[in-house]
Formats: sequence, structure tokens, C-alpha cells
Amino acid sequence: MLILKPDDIPSSEITPRSAYLNRRQFIAAATAAAAGTAFAKASTETTKLSTIKGPLSTTGEDLTPFDYITHYNNFYEFGVEKGDPAKNAWRLQTRPWTITVEGLVSKPKTFDIDDLLKLRPLEERVYRMRCVEAWSMVIPWVGYSLSEFIKQCEPLGKAKYVQFLSLADRKQMPGLSQSSINWPYSEGLRMDEAMHPLTLLCVGLYGQVLPNQDGAPVRIVVPWKYGFKSAKSIVKIRFVDKQPHTAWNDEAPNEYGFYSNVNPNVDHPRWSQKYERRIGEPIFKQRRATLMFNGYADQVASLYNGMDLRKYY
Repeated sequence: MLILKPDDIPSSEITPRSAYLNRRQFIAAATAAAAGTAFAKASTETTKLSTIKGPLSTTGEDLTPFDYITHYNNFYEFGVEKGDPAKNAWRLQTRPWTITVEGLVSKPKTFDIDDLLKLRPLEERVYRMRCVEAWSMVIPWVGYSLSEFIKQCEPLGKAKYVQFLSLADRKQMPGLSQSSINWPYSEGLRMDEAMHPLTLLCVGLYGQVLPNQDGAPVRIVVPWKYGFKSAKSIVKIRFVDKQPHTAWNDEAPNEYGFYSNVNPNVDHPRWSQKYERRIGEPIFKQRRATLMFNGYADQVASLYNGMDLRKYY
């Protein structure tokens, strides 16, 4: 099943965060004997992270409310509808969790997620995020530049691309049977894209650990590309010399290119990319013009000098 363009979400359908969190004790008690207990815990419990303000944060943007970020998701491993991940991701077990590094490296390595949390000071970085379906959010992510992690992996000079593979476990992820995607979910970046300081190894949002439905316990965030390029729940990273296959490019190459840079001048075959809808804003403010490279052109346009961005979409 391909990604479809969503309908507007009435604000009346979104629970205010304060009410949502204040109900945690009541929900936990009321559902203790029911099958939904795990979902209640996963949806309400939070773990704070110690962060510093990231110098690469985007300024001058209103943050998308927490409840929209955590209840309006594309995470097909947990279902194809926007609300499915929040309903189903309680099944995901994020401890223990390791990331295996292989391919063109000095030697294969395995990193424990808790070691990654200690590798560098965690920054809060506010990024605009743009979905290929023409909607967007502004999210305060937590993490540090992916380049810092890549240095620990010791890639060889002939490594030209980085491939990210997500968890694919049918016991935990009911959505695996709902889509024709070739699991596990695969994404990839050119090495210079992966090493760009904006590319984030992400472990949290809004100052707390990543909610399961947002890609826990570790994902990447590439803010100048459409959202599906930012792989979630990563369990393996490969350094390779040739462009790796990626999930949506395999599924529909005429719709989802390998690069998938945000570009208002290259429409999706089924809808325009010239405008976007900002989730969580009042209806009269939601529609806005799409910015080239999602507004990060000053930082990243030089990566694509000389490339035909209509061909390499």
C-alpha cells in the first residue's frame, strides 16, 4: 500500500497534553487487568533526558504540540493509518537494544543503545519536518549529529553510502502484514549527507526519550528531506560503496526517489509539492508554501551542486 494524502484532522479530536498526562494514574489503574495496560503505560510514561540547547536549532517557528507528534505518524510497521502507531507501538520492547555496524568498516561493531546516550552531550534541536504527503510539523528533537556516531564506526575510505535497517519483528509489529514493503525497512544516505552536521542521530523529543510510535529507541532525522528518509527503530547500519536499496524507492521508484530532497518544483505524481499543511496550526494558518530543501538550502544546497534535481529527486 502506498502513502496516501491525508484529510485534515479536526483539532477537536486531539486531546490536550495536560489532560492526557494528568489521566495517567487513572488510566493505569482502570486498565490494569485488561489487554490495554501496556498501551496505557507506553502512551503516558515519560523519561526525561538531560539536554543542552543545540546551536543548529531552527528559530522563529511554533512547535507542533506533543499530542500531534505522537498521534499522527507514518510508521508502517505498526499500521498504515496515521493513528495506528500510537495504538500498536506499546508492543515494542526497546531494552535491550543494540545497533550492529557492518560493511566497509575497520571491523564490525555492536553498540548498546545506552552507550549511545553517553557518547556525546544530548542536544535539543528544533527542526522543520516535511512529509511527502504535503504536511509538516516543527519538532524539538533530542540527539547529536550522526557524524559523531559515524566516527566511532571507523568507516573505510571506499564507503560512499550509509544504509539504515529498521527492526522487523512480526511479534511486536502488527503492521508488517498490512503492506507490500520489502521488510526490513531500509533507508540510505550518501556519506556526505550522513556526515552533514544537520543530520541527527535522534533518541528523544520534547526533552524525553522517543515515544515508541516516533521511532524509539533510536532513529535518524534528516530535516531537508521528506520524512520517510529518516529511518526509525534502527538495528543495523551498513557502510557500502554503492547506492543501497531503500524501501519506498523499491516500492514505487516513480514516486519516491533515492534522494527525496524537499523540492516544491518537483511534484509527487499524485499531488503538488508546492504547498504544505502545518499540522497543529489553526485551519487558517495551516497552508503555506513549501521551502526548497525545507528551508535548509543555505546549509545543504552545496551538497547537490551540478546535479539535476528533477532527475535525482
